[in-house]
Amino acid sequence: MPVTAKLSKQFYDRFGEDVTNELVNWFNSVDATYRGELHALNEQNFARFDAKLGERLAELDAKWVGRSTDLDAKWAGRWTELDAKWAGRWTELDAKLQIKIAEVETRLVRWMFTFWVPTAVGIVATAGGVVALLLRR
Repeated sequence: MPVTAKLSKQFYDRFGEDVTNELVNWFNSVDATYRGELHALNEQNFARFDAKLGERLAELDAKWVGRSTDLDAKWAGRWTELDAKWAGRWTELDAKLQIKIAEVETRLVRWMFTFWVPTAVGIVATAGGVVALLLRR
């Protein structure tokens, strides 16, 4: 927005209407020229800034993509190690569990024979006694 220069009445009286108006117009044209140049300079500086910002953002994006890739690889390696570690522990636990189950089965079979052998002997003895009684008659 151009600013119109105004000069005092005394200036107009001393130099005349034509000279003063010419001076005011010259000031306004110089102002408009400088404003235009300043606008062009600002546009040029903004374009440079925008290009530099775009370039730096692209570099930063590439840097973050690289870090993300490194982090993904690092986590994949750690998950693989963890999976292998847990697989070994599960195998070890399964082996220990199989041994414990075999021990329990052994004790259970022993207990069953300890309980059932005397019971079977008692049943056979009772059956033998009943048969002996029946044959005596």
